[in-house]
Amino acid sequence: MAWRVLEHDGRRWNVSIAAERTPNSSQWNLVFSFRAADPGQRSIWASYPLSSSSKSALFARADRLSDKDLLELLAAKLT
Repeated sequence: MAWRVLEHDGRRWNVSIAAERTPNSSQWNLVFSFRAADPGQRSIWASYPLSSSSKSALFARADRLSDKDLLELLAAKLT
């Protein structure tokens, strides 16, 4: 199930959220998956410059991101 659904350049994108932590780090990093609603399209993964030692705090901060912020991140990955 999508965390959010966005429209960009006439396409619908399902957005999922994840947190990843690299080895030897106490910080969780925010990562988004953008998947076009069109069948057969691949996902686009993008890291967002937010990190926290608490995964739940990171997700709470992600909930406050605007659709505009996410669309800018997606547009940067598409170019």
